[in-house]
Amino acid sequence: MENYKTLEIVQRSPKSSVFHLNLNRPSLGNALSLDFFSEFPKALDSLDQNPNVSVIILSGNGAHFCSGIDLKALDSISEHSQSSDRGRTGERLRRHIKFLQDAITAIEHCRKPVIAGIHGACIGAGIDVVTACDIRFCTEDAFFSVKEVDLAITADVGTLQRLPSIVGYGNAVELALTGRRFSGSEAKSLGLVSTVFASKEAMDEGIRLVAEGIAAKSPLAVTGTKAVLLRGRDLTVDQGLDYVATWNSGMLLSDDLAEAVSAQIQKRKPVFAKL
Repeated sequence: MENYKTLEIVQRSPKSSVFHLNLNRPSLGNALSLDFFSEFPKALDSLDQNPNVSVIILSGNGAHFCSGIDLKALDSISEHSQSSDRGRTGERLRRHIKFLQDAITAIEHCRKPVIAGIHGACIGAGIDVVTACDIRFCTEDAFFSVKEVDLAITADVGTLQRLPSIVGYGNAVELALTGRRFSGSEAKSLGLVSTVFASKEAMDEGIRLVAEGIAAKSPLAVTGTKAVLLRGRDLTVDQGLDYVATWNSGMLLSDDLAEAVSAQIQKRKPVFAKL
């Protein structure tokens, strides 16, 4: 596997198709550097293209999930965008922002489900990352903040676009405008996370069980479910139904379907081919 400056890919068991993608700058609270935005989509793509990977668990090494964007990265973006021409300065800055956005959207472009395990801080850019994930869990000691407003920034890497559909528009507005800190239990009540665990150890085991359960299902059905849900988020119900009809016209009649039906009849666990 490729070595990364900001990330670590781990397969805990050689027999498991669940892989771990860890943010790996623990001494800096896993603050996101410019290297991260280059490496993250590459790492996700490598896992996506690996037929031995069914589910990805995204977490942070050390005491925190993610303390936000590295302030040095902000300085670098500002410095490299400068030009004597105001129009060219703006154009360069726009390209930088799109580059950052694309790195986070890579989570949605990944066919495999990405499950976020959040402990400690999840601040600013950390919210951008987890709102793009498919499932989110956290620990009781986790805390969250849509922090950009306190840095005189309008959040521009995905939080303002994804958070409203997760927690509701009114809640998203309040969190984004105040930048206030909120707890894991409040994140659960808002719908930002599915489950709150008493400790990181309990969360890791709980996520493992969920991930292994998903990994045992038809990979065609899992990737199709992710794709249709993401597409349907931006469509009317009628458009979404039309999209899934088109999707299943190409995917439904598969060996996975025959195996799932056969396994149900024979009362055994199904065995699916890799994707």
